[in-house]
Amino acid sequence: MRILVTGTGGGAGQSVLKALQDSDYRVIAADSEVLATGLYTTGKGYVIPYANSPIFIERLLAICAAEGVRLLFPGLDAELPVLARNRAAFARNGVTLVVSEESVVRICDDKLATADFLDAQGLPFPRTWTLCDFTGDAVPFPIILKPKVGGARSKGVRTVRTAAELAKARGELDGTAFVAQELIEGPEYTCGTLTLNGSCAGAIVMRRILRDGDTYKAFVERDVMLEAFVMEVANRLQPFGPCNFQLRLRDGVPYLFEFNARCSGTTYCRALAGFNEPKMIADFILKGVAPAFEVRPITVLRYWKELVVENETMAACEAYREVNVCAGLL
Repeated sequence: MRILVTGTGGGAGQSVLKALQDSDYRVIAADSEVLATGLYTTGKGYVIPYANSPIFIERLLAICAAEGVRLLFPGLDAELPVLARNRAAFARNGVTLVVSEESVVRICDDKLATADFLDAQGLPFPRTWTLCDFTGDAVPFPIILKPKVGGARSKGVRTVRTAAELAKARGELDGTAFVAQELIEGPEYTCGTLTLNGSCAGAIVMRRILRDGDTYKAFVERDVMLEAFVMEVANRLQPFGPCNFQLRLRDGVPYLFEFNARCSGTTYCRALAGFNEPKMIADFILKGVAPAFEVRPITVLRYWKELVVENETMAACEAYREVNVCAGLL
């Protein structure tokens, strides 16, 4: 059975590839860049259009048809809205997209919508405003400024510690495109849940240390309270498949500040701890096997791994890209 993974030049897509590498599934990689590392790790890779291309969906459907793909995992946030709008088109062609409903994708992609959802559910969250609506005395400094929509690896995020820094930021940023958020001090966690058939089947909790916005060191913990908490949030949010929750713990209270309705860059770390989301999803959808897991408390230290790609292979990939560009397929 064949699975397509997109966004394999980034951490989330590569993490899905690693989680499926020892399975009995044939995995095919795709990315919009010739230099995407994941393209050269699966035996077969496709250069595809960017998510904002008018032929993005058309090309993915063509690849799925040519390769007999049954399941597709997206690896980039930018792909989620357009894929969510086209779930039915893939289903008609026998392909299951591991993508949530449009409403869920919107809540996860928009920081203000995330805060509004948590507020409506009566769940703890950092108080959040659009930058243009924020008054400097609403919460004490420091505060966090973030892009309102999208964003990954802490890009565009800045900590503001004084009124002078806030005034400077207002002069540099679009006040409607950024949010101001209360800074929650405390240990940070990244948590994964798996939701199938409308019910959360389980969760994994990892305390983490960040470097340049990525999880650099992860500590898998069996925290019954946090596991139950994120499972309850998942049951209310109703994502399809994986969902990543980021939170900080203050005075024993978990404050959620971000959701990602997709596999995470730490998906492979979770698989190493016994919570292999991509394989559990594939087994459930393609084989009818109920999710089963046993989380092990472990420490995961991440490090670079080199991949050698022969120049001839790289040149062939570039030539393929140029041919498809000329043909209007990219």
